[in-house]
Amino acid sequence: MLPIDPTADIGRRAWVPCPRCEDHQDCGTCRAGRTCGDHWRYLLSNKGSLLHLQCPACTHLFAWDSGFGAGGRS
Repeated sequence: MLPIDPTADIGRRAWVPCPRCEDHQDCGTCRAGRTCGDHWRYLLSNKGSLLHLQCPACTHLFAWDSGFGAGGRS
């Protein structure tokens, strides 16, 4: 298991599903599309709409395209 990235800051979070552990699956709050206090991801950085994230539950590092922000659209 990877350690939590040293640049991770609990003040920079994103609420997107983790593709590895999918810990949000059985959460009513997440299923309702609301901000959950348990199933958030560290937002490590972004480049335009591409977010670089780490799951605090399983420490998986992944990228997710939010579709918002600069870049990626033609």
